[in-house]
Amino acid sequence: MPEHALVWQQLRRLLVIALKDIRIYYSKGPVVVFGVLFPVFLFLAFSIGRELTIDFMMPGLIGMVLFFTATSISPVVVPWESQARTLERLMSCPLRLETIIAGDIFASFLFGTAISLVPIIAALALGVTVSSPVLFGLAVLLASLCFAALGNIFSVPPSNVPATVNMIAAAVRFPVIFISGIFIPLQQLPTWGQWIAYISPLTYFTDIARGCIQGEAHLPLVVDFALLLAFTIVFLVLAMRLHHRTMPRRL
Repeated sequence: MPEHALVWQQLRRLLVIALKDIRIYYSKGPVVVFGVLFPVFLFLAFSIGRELTIDFMMPGLIGMVLFFTATSISPVVVPWESQARTLERLMSCPLRLETIIAGDIFASFLFGTAISLVPIIAALALGVTVSSPVLFGLAVLLASLCFAALGNIFSVPPSNVPATVNMIAAAVRFPVIFISGIFIPLQQLPTWGQWIAYISPLTYFTDIARGCIQGEAHLPLVVDFALLLAFTIVFLVLAMRLHHRTMPRRL
């Protein structure tokens, strides 16, 4: 079979895996609670009683929803399937491991992108204007892929207990949202706080969102995009390589 036909075949199987993940896992309790409800309630708890403008609130809310939803499916798919013994069937099929992992990541990417449209549409309905819709849309897509790849790394430890993976994910998620300029813009952080914020990929999406909505980006947008792309590549490569090491221990 020609090489291009093999690539197309794997892409079709990737899409099947992604659609299967969305159909099975998007309504699971941890996905709904940690992916959708938690970021909304956390942000409401922060904003209620404070005189904050819609333009200030929406970049942070969109960033939180995108981050939590894009990292909600990919961490739990592998443990759940390992527990249900369906992972063995997948591995016995003519599928590359990269195809399985990419399918899980793509499912999280689609889920995160779709759910993030809710606060975006709400923001537009409330009168928020986006100065660069194309750049903002590209940032949403890139950030969703980045966060989905990060979420997949959480499932690398060879455990078939989803609760264990959720604990690992929570240990990363919560610090990230507090250092990423969501609640306090980067320019208002002390120098040491800004340096800490730079280690978070969410920082760069939030900065792009503030630049497109408020016109107050802390970094040049080209720098934000370049670093967000760099994080995406690193997370994708790490997810593939680390799963290659731990996947045999699940079978």
